[in-house]
Formats: sequence, structure tokens, C-alpha cells
Amino acid sequence: MNRVAIAATALALAVGGAARADSVLVLNSEDASYSILSRSGRIELVRLPIGREPHHLMPTPDGKEVLVGSTATNELLVLDAKTGEKRRVVRDIIDPYQLGFSPDGKWFVTVAYRLDHVDIYHADGFKLAGRIFIDGLPSHMAFDTDSKTVFVSLQQTGRVVAFDLETQAIKWNVEVGKAPAGVLMLPDNKRLLVALTGEDGLVSVDPKDGSVGGRLQTGKGAHNFWPKGDGRHWFVSNRVEGTISLVDTQDMKVVGSIKVPGGPDDMDITPDGKELWVTQRFLRRIAVVDLEQMRVVASIPVGKSPHGVLMLKSGTTGPGGGPVRAASTADEQK
Repeated sequence: MNRVAIAATALALAVGGAARADSVLVLNSEDASYSILSRSGRIELVRLPIGREPHHLMPTPDGKEVLVGSTATNELLVLDAKTGEKRRVVRDIIDPYQLGFSPDGKWFVTVAYRLDHVDIYHADGFKLAGRIFIDGLPSHMAFDTDSKTVFVSLQQTGRVVAFDLETQAIKWNVEVGKAPAGVLMLPDNKRLLVALTGEDGLVSVDPKDGSVGGRLQTGKGAHNFWPKGDGRHWFVSNRVEGTISLVDTQDMKVVGSIKVPGGPDDMDITPDGKELWVTQRFLRRIAVVDLEQMRVVASIPVGKSPHGVLMLKSGTTGPGGGPVRAASTADEQK
């Protein structure tokens, strides 16, 4: 009876909007569901069905809605950014594994990991501007600050490709290392960082021509980025090693490390900057990291293969101020 009461209360809070300031949304990629968690209570409030193989999610530029890519059903699920309630479905978006808006909000891009293509849309109305077929398992993306270029990692071929958003032409296609995943454009627009899941760190790439500069060791299976919030420090999830590195991107050095077992992947930080929430892909859980103590203080059960995570709050933005969020399915490099 207690479980029934808790579930009923949770659903009322999550869907009714009362939990807005205290809720976290997690995508369970192999359960075709999403969980809404209580941040303060550190429990799952409710688990709801959604598409098939939902991996990544992101807020719209106005912060009012959240888009979830349902890869196996070729659609975007649109949720209310305050409550997590499903609003509508955008159909005929083919295999939207990773997705993102350009900083100016003009372009919307999806990458089809399963079907090997990159789609560039006019963001207003999701009208397709161009579909570029490219082998190599396109995975993660980042935009330049001028909204002229999108950079996409190809995990299978070890390359990163730069696409001109206006013309959809390839600017360059360069090998950077084994199984590149997360891609981050730094605020100065002069360096592109790429996490190498097949190696133990990241590389710095010149966004003008793709030339590879410095390398930094973080941990085995370096996979994804999330900003600390000061424009200088970013977290890097090392999925194979089971750690999170804090990287000073100005001095290019690791200044902190946190043990997070179970394949740490996507991340989000609480509005007060005190906690980092990390999906544990292999454990069906999400870890709560106390950033003052730099350690895991809680681990919350969710669905199978949790992937994308988002604090439900108004005005949410992604790494470095942009809306992109990242990560993959059950295989080690996805």
C-alpha cells in the first residue's frame, strides 16, 4: 500500500508540475521509458513509456520544451520542460540519435548512428535542408559559436567531420583517434576538444582545418563532456575506467577525479552547482556526486541503460551555453 501511495503521489507531482524545481529527467534507452526523479528525495517518482531507444535529449532554445530522440521510431518526443509531461510528437525525423540546435537557433541537426547520416534542418518547423550520408557511426556533435559549422564524431572510423550548415558541404574530415565520442567547442571558438572512448583521454583539434594538437590523458574510455559552469572547467566521463575527470581547459590539465562505477556517461549539474548527476549505463542507476567532497553520495535505481539526463528547470542550456546533450546504447563504444 505504501508503494501504491508513493507512486500516486509521484505521478501527481511529476505530471501536475508541483515537482518542477526539484525534478530530474532520465532516459532509459533499453526500456523505452523515461524516469522522473526527486532531486531532494533522491528517489524515482515515476517511470513513463516513451518511443523506442531514447538516447539523447535537449531543451529547445526558449527553454520551454525538451526534445527526446526516439531512434527506433524515427520521431522526436516533445516534453514540457517544467514537468516532463509529454506534449506532442514530431514524426519523420530519421534515427535521431544525437540532436542539437546551433547557438543562433537557426539550425537543428540530428545524427543517425544506426543509419550513418547527418541531417541538417531549418529549426523553424524542422524542414530538412540536407541529408549527408557518411560511414562510420556518427555519434556526437558540437557547433562553432558563429553557428556556421557543426562538428560530428565518427566512432567507427576514428574521425571528426566538419559540415557547413548553410551549404551542407563537408569542410574537412580528419582522423583524430580511436572511437571519438563527445565533442566540445570551447568558448574562445579556437579549440575543439574530442573525447576518445577507444583510448584514455582527449585531443585538441583546430576547428579551421581539423589538425590535431595536444592530447590529455583523463581515463580509459573518455566519452563525454559537461561544463562546471565557469567557462574554464569541464567534466569528462571515463566510461571504461569508471571515473569522472575535472579538466582545466585553459591549462589543459586534469585538476580532479571522481570514482563513479558502472559506465558513467551523460551528466547534468544542479542549479546551485553543488551536485553532478551522472548516468551509470551498466548499473541501471544514476549517481549523485557532491562536488565539494568530489565523491558519490547517492546512487538511484532507474531503468535499463540510462543515458540522457536533464534537470527539469526553466531556461536550461547545454555545455558551454549551447543546448546539445550527449551519449549511446549498450555496446561499449556507443
